[in-house]
Amino acid sequence: MEIKFPFNGWEARPHQKRLWNYLEQGGKRALAVWHRRAGKDEVCLHRTAVAMHERPGNYWHALPEYSQGRKAIWTAINAHTGKRRIDEVFPPQLRSTVNDTEMFIRMKNGSTWTIIGSDRYDSTVGAGVAGIVYSEFALSNPSAWAFHRPMLEENNGWAIFITTPRGHNHAKAMFDYAHTRQEGDRGWFCERLTARDTGALTEDQLEEALEEYRSLYGMDVGTAQFQQEYECSWNAAVLGAFYALEIADVRREDRVTDKIEAMRNRMVHRAWDLGIRDDTSIWWFQYQPNGQCYILDCVSASGVGVEYFAAEVEARRKAYGWKDGDDWVPPDAKVKEWGSGRTRIETMRELGLRPNLIPQSTIADGINAARRLLPVCVFHLRCKEGIEALEQYRREWNDEAKTFRASAVHDWCSHYADAFRYLSLSRHDDIRKVVRRPQLRSGLVIPPPREYPASRGMVF
Repeated sequence: MEIKFPFNGWEARPHQKRLWNYLEQGGKRALAVWHRRAGKDEVCLHRTAVAMHERPGNYWHALPEYSQGRKAIWTAINAHTGKRRIDEVFPPQLRSTVNDTEMFIRMKNGSTWTIIGSDRYDSTVGAGVAGIVYSEFALSNPSAWAFHRPMLEENNGWAIFITTPRGHNHAKAMFDYAHTRQEGDRGWFCERLTARDTGALTEDQLEEALEEYRSLYGMDVGTAQFQQEYECSWNAAVLGAFYALEIADVRREDRVTDKIEAMRNRMVHRAWDLGIRDDTSIWWFQYQPNGQCYILDCVSASGVGVEYFAAEVEARRKAYGWKDGDDWVPPDAKVKEWGSGRTRIETMRELGLRPNLIPQSTIADGINAARRLLPVCVFHLRCKEGIEALEQYRREWNDEAKTFRASAVHDWCSHYADAFRYLSLSRHDDIRKVVRRPQLRSGLVIPPPREYPASRGMVF
């Protein structure tokens, strides 16, 4: 049986050929920031299928969340042909095994392809992999790449990141890095293509998309959404973000810096979002005499117990000399865990931590508290990932009602955001209402936040 590569006579469209040629020539790292409907997944799936026959190995297609993979890739239908996308890319006559439940395909030459989620990146422990596609990377957990990178390095594998922008987050940072590393033997492929760059959509189609967004979201938000999806703008606000204005002010006022440090005579507290099967996240923070709140560090991980995080706390205490403060945890920390018969508070105390319960409150109360606190927060650069999470923490969109739900999207951002809510709901005697301009040790001056209306001001 003669098989033509790529399969089924597929050919890259003109705007896809630069990426295709780079990968075909052995390129190892590619970042394609392409507009909606540019065929990002399409070209990567076909390139993966070819690679599986050039080099037998394990290949993954990673979505931000594992649950998204079935609808977006596994059961997706090509509107032009009426066929399932995976049937076109991986011809049935070349397969030996298909596992629908795990979204897994084994080819007759031994290569495997499966869908994974960045929200479950730690489930891939010890798996050798030859190639990974990160789809919608701007919405993915950035820790997934940090976790997978050593595997690819060991196997001399490749990684492709495809996305549309979602603000100035880890995808923008990767784009800036890749843009400077496009030369040499280990050079990156880095490309940003708008809908007008590719010509994939007519002006009439773009105008129709713009009007549709405006009718759904309003003039300002709709325009920003169009700029994000079709013009690949990094500056467009993340749709439905809870803290869009506050984090924009944090960045505009240069309140992200490595020039702050904890005062030795004041406690450094911690706020926890305690996960069992999910991530656990922690923020380290210290209130200053002038009323500002220094956010000093953050961490998030899954699949580990409280002992792991107790070690993280101890490591920072030794490294930075921080005076040990309280550990603020949600009310459910006092519930006894199945099997052990102990509460997480009891476990934390046995490990030398100092747990205190956050007052019972609604999620809306916590979000409002965070909005009031953010204008006086100064973040250390160590909190880069946590800031990105707060920036992307957003409401769910209801397609049927054409409006936002009150609930938030549950992804990697929500664990950091929940812990920050608990931080904002904690109460300490060293909080002050007055915000003054602090002089930092390096001579750098962090400006105080501008005056806000009462609805956005500090309330203690």
